[in-house]
Parts: sequence; structure tokens; C-alpha cells
Amino acid sequence: MTKLYSDIKSVPLGLGILIFVLDQLAKGYVTASMHLGQSVPVVDDFFYITYVLNPGAAFGLFEHQRLIFILVALLLLGLAVYFRKQLVQETVLIQYGVGLLLGGAVGNLYDRLQSGLVVDFFDFRFWPVFNIADVAICLGAGFVMFDMLFRRDGDDTEAQG
Repeated sequence: MTKLYSDIKSVPLGLGILIFVLDQLAKGYVTASMHLGQSVPVVDDFFYITYVLNPGAAFGLFEHQRLIFILVALLLLGLAVYFRKQLVQETVLIQYGVGLLLGGAVGNLYDRLQSGLVVDFFDFRFWPVFNIADVAICLGAGFVMFDMLFRRDGDDTEAQG
């Protein structure tokens, strides 16, 4: 039990669990309190909660590629488990990025395994409808890419001119 507790305390797993739970609670609320296609204005002419089912990836991309999305999510989970010891020695941005990616991937994976479709509900009318998992995936990927592009290792030397 102590091993499980120490793993949950790690940033990627703990953040991933938090994102998954928030995502599923929000999706559960939307599906229980709205009918498919219903849209409720939160800020008129700007932001709505709209209940849609998405057969694609984040923001409706790559529709009807369910098997590929399931395999990618399972691969991501497998890699995170395999590299978990190395991950705790990475930068904070990498750790938070991986946690966000894991939570989002598992949130949408759960939907795909349940019905083949992902519940989306954030609707800004100028962008495809999305959910908490989609936001987490995009932020997580952004954190990882930012770290990879701008990390300064100890042996980096600036060009001298």
C-alpha cells in the first residue's frame, strides 16, 4: 500500500487522476442534465455548454479513428508506466505535461471504450466543441514541447561571436 501511495503522490499520476476525475464528473453532469444537442448560454454570444458526441480526437479532428485513439492512449499509458522512475527526475514542466496528457488521454479513452464517442461540451462557437480532457491533452503537449524546445542543460554554451 505504501508503494501505491508514493506513486499517487508523484506529480504525473496524481495530476492525471485529478484530470480524469474532473473530466468524468463534468461529462457525467452534462449527460445527466442535458439532452444531446442542447446548448445552454453561459456568456451570451460567446460561451455555451453544448452537449455533443465526438467520434474524433480533440476538437473533432480525425473522425471515426476509434481504434487508433485507443491504441495511442494505451501506448501513452504504457510508456508512462515503463518510464515512471525516470519521469520523477525530469523537469517540473515535463512532469506536469505528462500528468495532463495522461489524465486527458484516459478521460477520452474511457468514453471511447464505453460508447465509441467522446462527450464534449465547452462551446465558444468559433471553435469546435471540446472537453476538459482535450484541454489537458493540449496543455500537457504544450508543456512538454516548451520544455524540449527551451530547456537549458548545464553543458549548453552560448555561441560566442
